[in-house]
Amino acid sequence: MKSISRKIILLGDFAVGKTSTVARSVRNTFSDTYLTTVGVRVDSKAMMLGDDLQLRLVLWDIAGANTLDQLRSNYVMGAHAILLVADGTRAETVDTALGLREQAWRLLGREVPSVLMLNKSDLADAWAISQDRIRELQSRLPTFTASAKLATGVEEAFTALAQEVAS
Repeated sequence: MKSISRKIILLGDFAVGKTSTVARSVRNTFSDTYLTTVGVRVDSKAMMLGDDLQLRLVLWDIAGANTLDQLRSNYVMGAHAILLVADGTRAETVDTALGLREQAWRLLGREVPSVLMLNKSDLADAWAISQDRIRELQSRLPTFTASAKLATGVEEAFTALAQEVAS
């Protein structure tokens, strides 16, 4: 069996659910307590792709921001892919995530696979992203509506990203 490791960076604005997404995917846990990530938190997730490939995703949960300052820029280096996380109740976080992707691509000197996760679908009454906007996003990059709290859509987003970096 072949085994490979890939660095995945999570980018998004403050309080969009990057840390909750990692906790749900890696440990199948969720906490309502908000903890601000300071700097970066690194975790890993092993996935089987097919019968003969074990993929280890090294997940770099980078502190939320709307720009990549010098410290955050250092964490981007060497990334194989990006999981963009936006908050479905705050439409502006989608543009922030897309802007962070562009900054990361410039720092890396190349485009790397990216997946967009629109988090907090459990807060449907407060959802601020229209279906038209979601369709437009889906035409540009793999986009998933998800809830780290309810464990919906998270694994689909990671699986899509894993398939992109395994090839």
